[in-house]
Amino acid sequence: MIGILGGTFDPVHYGHLRSALEVKDIFGLDEVRLIPSANPPHRQQPATSAKMRRQMLALAIKNQPGLKVDTRELDRYDVDKIPSYMVDTLESLRQEFPTEPLLLFIGTDAFKYLTGWHQWQRLFDYAHIVVMTRPGFEIDVLDDFFKARLTQEINSLSQTVAGKLYFSQVTQLDISATAIRGIIADKQNPVFLLPDAVIEYIKQHKLYETH
Repeated sequence: MIGILGGTFDPVHYGHLRSALEVKDIFGLDEVRLIPSANPPHRQQPATSAKMRRQMLALAIKNQPGLKVDTRELDRYDVDKIPSYMVDTLESLRQEFPTEPLLLFIGTDAFKYLTGWHQWQRLFDYAHIVVMTRPGFEIDVLDDFFKARLTQEINSLSQTVAGKLYFSQVTQLDISATAIRGIIADKQNPVFLLPDAVIEYIKQHKLYETH
């Protein structure tokens, strides 16, 4: 099984990395693909270039086997700046891995607004969706579309390649890229929020020095 974790990673931090490592272990994944978004339609455009976000991500996971940077969105979309939709990314992955279960990991906030994503129903044609929850999280009332796909059996995700919805509690560190950018702009120390190699890269290239 292959895990998929998307984001702007601007910059990548320990919140991203801890979640990726934890779901790899919980679900027994062969690998987790960290996919930097090119031109996300539902959020502010990244502050740094695609090349720099890719390089920071590569530095962050350099010594973590099983975590992999997947640049398919950057490769496809960065030139012409059209919106990058997750459904297209999953379709591309499904073509590459036709018989492999794919697990798309999203947070509870993303799930709350999932029905606003482009062709969101088709996401389930290509992957299972796993919602990463905090301790004490309670599932809201689901509509019939989600109820039909909901499973509480983790083993069922390995038995089909796509189509199920699963909620999984993970350790979610209260770290945000927005806050990190603010800390750096205010000339404060971001140590222990993201890997040292990424901090050095940010210093070297003078990233995020202004709000």
